[in-house]
Amino acid sequence: MAANWTTQAAGTGAYADVNGVHLYYETHGEPRDGTVPLILLHGGLGSGEMFGPVIPALATTRQVIAVDLQGHGRTADVDRPLTPTAMAGDIAGLVRHLGLAEVDLLGYSLGGGAALFTALAHPDLVRKLILVSVYARPDAIDPAIRGQQGQMDAAAAEMMKGTPMYQTYMRLAPRPDDFPRLLEKLGAFMADPFDFSDEVRSLQVPTMLVSADADMAPPSHSVELFALLDGGLRDGGWMGENRPKGGHALAILPGLQHYDIFASPLLVSVAVAFLDAPPG
Repeated sequence: MAANWTTQAAGTGAYADVNGVHLYYETHGEPRDGTVPLILLHGGLGSGEMFGPVIPALATTRQVIAVDLQGHGRTADVDRPLTPTAMAGDIAGLVRHLGLAEVDLLGYSLGGGAALFTALAHPDLVRKLILVSVYARPDAIDPAIRGQQGQMDAAAAEMMKGTPMYQTYMRLAPRPDDFPRLLEKLGAFMADPFDFSDEVRSLQVPTMLVSADADMAPPSHSVELFALLDGGLRDGGWMGENRPKGGHALAILPGLQHYDIFASPLLVSVAVAFLDAPPG
């Protein structure tokens, strides 16, 4: 069963003007000694509200900031393509706008791409990185899903009426008529061939890869990406001395799929454990 995309958690909403984007973000909880803020980046056609079911649990131990990415939620679209690198610039701009020395990042699906490129371009701003339901190549995912992605364009807007994504967009978007434009941009992004394997391999911040056991890409793809981070290649040792030197980790969450992992208590459990673990 898909998670409720409209579950809300009480927070303080505000806007930051970065890179020509009037970027909406919502702050939950107060800064806590011994932690850095955790920024949450949602998936395509979603908003920060996607994390509503898990934000209260995450915010019990740290401040949480949920962002609406370009063209999503309460953040209006701008005249530029929708790309992970552009969104990464927005997140780095937000971190600096808030006067934060560093943050933890958790990105799901499309937001995972934005989180990945933020950590690559601005490793000084990212303490730890969590990539949820991220795949590095289009051919890693179910061919049936690839076929559906290939049909995403402005003409698909009519078919999506009545879906949670459409209803949430109509409720939150500053310009609801932009929905077909968002579909067009997402379709263009997914149609452009990509392979982020080298980018994953070059990560310099401690990273945890998280996926569902029935995600868009099979668990074997997450294992493949973990190997790029020197993970899963040998016994970890009695004291963890043979684990990946960068402090990287992998979690495959049982009983979940791409459409509910972002709202699962299991995600909270592994995320908090990873974020609270000592460096290395």
